[in-house]
Parts: sequence; C-alpha cells; structure tokens
Amino acid sequence: MDDITTVIDEVGCKRVVVFGHGDGGPIAMLFAATYPERTEGLVLGDTFARMRHAADYPDGLSESDAERKGQQLYESWGRDPRPSRPTEAGRWGSLYDPSSLAWRARFERLSLSPGALQTMYPVCDLDVDVRSVLGSIRVPTLVFHRRDNAWIPVAFGRYLAHHIADARFVEIEGIDHRYYQGNADGVLSAVQEFVTGEHEALEDDRVLATVLFTDIVGSTEKVTSLGDQAWRDLLIRHHAVVRRQIAHFRGREIATAGDGFLALFDGPARGVRCGLAVRDAVRPLGLEVRAGLHTGECVRMGEDVGGIAVHIAARISSEAGASEVLTSSTVKDLVVGSGLSFLERGSRVLKGVEGEWRLFAAT
Repeated sequence: MDDITTVIDEVGCKRVVVFGHGDGGPIAMLFAATYPERTEGLVLGDTFARMRHAADYPDGLSESDAERKGQQLYESWGRDPRPSRPTEAGRWGSLYDPSSLAWRARFERLSLSPGALQTMYPVCDLDVDVRSVLGSIRVPTLVFHRRDNAWIPVAFGRYLAHHIADARFVEIEGIDHRYYQGNADGVLSAVQEFVTGEHEALEDDRVLATVLFTDIVGSTEKVTSLGDQAWRDLLIRHHAVVRRQIAHFRGREIATAGDGFLALFDGPARGVRCGLAVRDAVRPLGLEVRAGLHTGECVRMGEDVGGIAVHIAARISSEAGASEVLTSSTVKDLVVGSGLSFLERGSRVLKGVEGEWRLFAAT
C-alpha cells in the first residue's frame, strides 16, 4: 500500500481506479478498504481472497492441489514449456505461440529467481487470507473471472463478488489466467464500461484501519509506591516515548486516557511493530505495558473514531499479559510475509463481542 500511495502522490493523482489481478488482488482489496477516499473504483480480475480450503471456505484448494500448483510453478518458472494440449497449459493458458512463451519465460527470469519464487509464492498466494477485509470495501467494484481459468478457479471470483457490497460480477469465456491472453477483448470491454460509467464520488465515514490500545501494567501499585508527583513525572516520560513510536510507525494518536493510548494505523504490520516498539521502549523507565490490536472497520467521527473494531481491540488489550502484544487472527492473517511471528494464545470470549476469538501474541 505504501508503494501505491507513493506513486499516485508523485504523479499527482487524488483518486484512482485500482486494478488488482491474480496475486495482486489482495493488496488492491486492502488498499480500497483502507483508502476509500483515494479509490475511485476497484477492478479485481481472476483473483482471490483466500486460496486454501477451510471449513468456512469449501471452494478453496486442498493441500494436495496447492502443493501440486506450487510444484508446477517452480518447475516451469523461467522456462519455455511449449504445452501441446490445453490440459497441459496450466498457468500458461492458451497463449502457445513460441514468441509469446519465450517472452514470458524471459520476463520471469528477469523478475524473480527460482529461490526467491519458492520463498514468495506461499506468502503471496497460499497463506493470504483477506476475507475479513471484503465487508469493508465500499467503493464501486468490478469482479471479472475467466470461466475455465486453469490456475485460479472461477469460484474464487464468485466468492469475492458475493461478499463485496454491490460488486458487479462478469464471467468471461476462456481458460486463461493472464488478462492479456485469450479473450482479452472481453476483459477490456468489461473494464472500459466499468471505468467510464458515471457514478457519484464516495462520501463515507467508514474506513478499514488497525487499532492499537496500550496501557501500563500495575499502574495503581506504581502510584502507591512512587507518590503522585513522581508518578506524574513518569507518565510524562511514558507519554513522550509512546508518541515517538506512534509517529515513527506513521500512526495517528486518537486518544490518551490516564496511562493508556489509542492509536490508528493504515497498515497492520506497522501497528504490530509499534506495539512491540512501545513495549521495549518503556522498559528502561521501569514500566511494562500491555497492548491489543485488531484490524476492522472504523467510523470516523471528526478527530475521534468508533465502531466495533475499536471495541474489539480494547477487549483484546484487556486480555494481554504484561509486556504482551496481543492481536486478533485478522491482524495475523493480514501481515503474513511481513517477518512478524506469532504465538497462539487460544480462543477467548471477549466481553460484549459475539463468538469466540482466536488471539495471537506477536513476537
């Protein structure tokens, strides 16, 4: 998302239509939900919210299918396989002419080494799960998918269209995965009609964000042992430390209540890293904090924020132990590949929130 905002800022765009194809789809969905005021529209082509099968996602790939696809990708990467039958085409689709295959193979060799591919493919495809983001997408959305896509099943596209509010779904004839192959005219026609059609500019006070709550552990005991004046001095130093970390990780301080902070981040990984940095930065002061994070839909109310995501993050924070940065499974799923690690803390019932929530401690 930082790359996208950097580029559109540099070229002077205030609002853009974001086109997310294949494994570029999840980041496009996250961008549209996080920056609705900058997203004129969202086009999702032959992409997915999740690849792997789950109990609540029956259309996902089985472990054997996922492994087979990965192996096929690794073996053919940067090569010129010249498939002779459609059933052998796999990720190559119907574009069989030698010059096109040779171009694509060279493109892959110049883009990514086989070793880097084996590191990135599980992270960027198989481990991604942005289903929790779909309900927060409120920009005009077009989902198109090739009916017999040999690489990403059409059921993935139908799932997206069903779970994104008012999304338009276009099923296009063909087996190809890449939008410029096969029936490219069908793709161009659908996208052109969507992009050039008139619609009202988005005016919405809801946005996807990562909410961070922190507070000092054992503050009552500290006040008793230090006295009021020493405690006030320590709080001033604590607040300065926390604010430095929030600014460093490009968060926005929303509120300070006593010894606690509420901050908002447009990227979940930055929110988690901020929580970890705050935990480490206050230790030299003789303090321990607990932190809780959740990514969800927030309601902007002037300089303040509200909504269920804020409530959930507050409840998660109250479940954290001393020096623990506790997150929802939503946060964990959205930062896959970021280098952050998590320890499962089991399922909890959060006061005032329906169901059980799986929580994870960031490390």
